[in-house]
Amino acid sequence: MTAAVTFSDSQPTGYEWLGDEPTFDPGRHLALTEPDEIVTLADLGYSPDEITAKATGLGISSPFRILSDEGAAVMLGTARRLRAYCRAAGERIENTVRGGVYRSRWLRDLCLSPDVAAHLGRIYGTEVAPHPMGLQLGHLNYEPSRIDTAVDKWHHDTLPLDYVMTVTDPTITPGGRFEYFVGTKAEAAELKAAGQVPSGDRVVAPGLPGPGWAVALHGDMVVHRGGPLSAQAERITMVNGYVSLDAASDAQSRLVDLRVVDDPEVLFYEWSRFAAWRAKTRLETLIDSVGFGLTASQAADLLEKAIEDVTVAVAQLRSDDQAIDHYE
Repeated sequence: MTAAVTFSDSQPTGYEWLGDEPTFDPGRHLALTEPDEIVTLADLGYSPDEITAKATGLGISSPFRILSDEGAAVMLGTARRLRAYCRAAGERIENTVRGGVYRSRWLRDLCLSPDVAAHLGRIYGTEVAPHPMGLQLGHLNYEPSRIDTAVDKWHHDTLPLDYVMTVTDPTITPGGRFEYFVGTKAEAAELKAAGQVPSGDRVVAPGLPGPGWAVALHGDMVVHRGGPLSAQAERITMVNGYVSLDAASDAQSRLVDLRVVDDPEVLFYEWSRFAAWRAKTRLETLIDSVGFGLTASQAADLLEKAIEDVTVAVAQLRSDDQAIDHYE
């Protein structure tokens, strides 16, 4: 498994490592299992044209285990210590922590684990690496202050591939289920326009059986949420992001949402490196694949496609737009 971009050894201003952490040990802290079922993007209603440019046809997996009992206990303790850095993500979610991999070495090493990345690659059906942006690693969501509020509104993610893992025990948590919509983003947008949200038999709760269990997700394509609690209780999930090492696939990433919640010092540094990695990989592919006989128009098209991510990143970075997208 090849890393996309080397994770920085330095920390942003104001970030300090947690003290007295255990060292991440994959032999002790991981207990990887396979999902029993895969729901594809086609199963959710996406057309072949909508799927063809994606890194994988996977929509969402059934639950599989990532952490051992010992690993789950360390994860819970780490999440509780990081709660002090909670902030709101616009109007979508009240309590979230991003950038935890710059504060917890244990969380960083879990999120960058080549064992977990190789396991996720087999589930996705494409070789993946941990997301080049630390802000897209180890994202933590915590329960809201009110039980009549969803933990996280119906939405799709700002990145293509991730997993959602339970940190607290979902079997004893009153409500707060992870749920996904059996449908497309366009259908979810139509429901929103009609003043409705996904409901009934088009909502599935995979039934995660314990802490340290997860579902693999095509996060930018699957509409999902953390449902409301039925009584006040601790409820924590962790989301870890990945990228396909096939940079020819659709990036499916958005900057506008991240401006609302992430530290600018970290965000713009990471976003520029992410876009540069995508362009570098595409340019290297172009160098190795082109031959004699190109027309001027064909050469221009190939170069334009290769630097597409940089062009988009420049436009987004120069824009002041910021909003958290969701379907409620």
